[in-house]
Amino acid sequence: MPAFPHSTTSTATPTAVPPSLSLPVIEAAFPRQLHPYWPRLQETTRTWLLRKQLMPADKVEEYADRLCYTDLMAGYYLGAPDEVLQAIADYSAWFFVWDDRHDRDIVHRRPDAWRRLRLGLHAALDSPQEYLRHEDPLVAAFADSMVRLYSFLSGTWNARFARHFHAVIEAYDREFRNRVEGVVPTVEEYLELRRLTFAHWIWTDLLEAAAGCELPDAVRKHPAYRRAALLSQEFAAWYNDLCSLPKEIAGDEVHNLGISLIKHEGLTLEEAIAEVRRRVEKCINEFVFVERHALRFADDLADGTVRGKELGLAVRACVGNMRNWFSTVYWFHHESGRYMVDSWDDRSTPPYVNNEAAGEK
Repeated sequence: MPAFPHSTTSTATPTAVPPSLSLPVIEAAFPRQLHPYWPRLQETTRTWLLRKQLMPADKVEEYADRLCYTDLMAGYYLGAPDEVLQAIADYSAWFFVWDDRHDRDIVHRRPDAWRRLRLGLHAALDSPQEYLRHEDPLVAAFADSMVRLYSFLSGTWNARFARHFHAVIEAYDREFRNRVEGVVPTVEEYLELRRLTFAHWIWTDLLEAAAGCELPDAVRKHPAYRRAALLSQEFAAWYNDLCSLPKEIAGDEVHNLGISLIKHEGLTLEEAIAEVRRRVEKCINEFVFVERHALRFADDLADGTVRGKELGLAVRACVGNMRNWFSTVYWFHHESGRYMVDSWDDRSTPPYVNNEAAGEK
């Protein structure tokens, strides 16, 4: 399968989307784009994964490209300078590896390993330069990502990003405890937790880095801008739940909107799938409505001053990339080997993870 079969050529083979997961409105009204730096991005991130020892060489060789992590970011942060997109893509690849380590620490009942990792990440987030040579490659690679991401905008943006990611780390800890104890959160508890474990505000913060402009609070918190950002992320999180449900049921997961609906609302599996899909489609429809208001807000910011023009262009770029998030997330779920559970030897164990050694001293 081509790593980006929906890119620029007319000869590429379209990816087959199962009818239960098909969203015709995305395929028709959210055209897919790709940052021109993508081929180099894929190669460089693959090299970075090896250099930082985040995946064994054989797994990088066999799985890295097919996991399509760089495709996801190259379809999202359009317009970003190459070095910014590279830093974001490496960080995103790290995030997926971290998510896999978290999962394996739960599966193999390694609370001490998880605690060391959690504390290491909190510390590296605040002082990344001090953790570039940490003994755990996951902490060292995270520190490397933070040094690079912190170099693009101001200290104010860095502090906001750190605040948002500290909350993500703690949400992963709550998820760890829920899974170990077999606790399925209620729907409302799950939705609140999911906004953190999916890192809604991290990916939204990075839109500013891609646009090369830090947005003041009054702009970021404008109702139309904030709602558009939230809807794009909610779509991604809930569509991920829809696509991940077989994998997560096989892996004894407790964190999925469908699982919460079954456990706490008494829905059947089929009813839960239909309800998650309804929420996904509602996100799309609401975004199309709110997007117009957000773009009008961008036009209003362009008040004839240099600063107004800069902010207006940045908001327009960020909102445009919120739209790109819908298509890149959609196709990622049907191209990435991360979700091809039926092709795994063991449906509960992803073949691309270092299943036994990760997290051990």
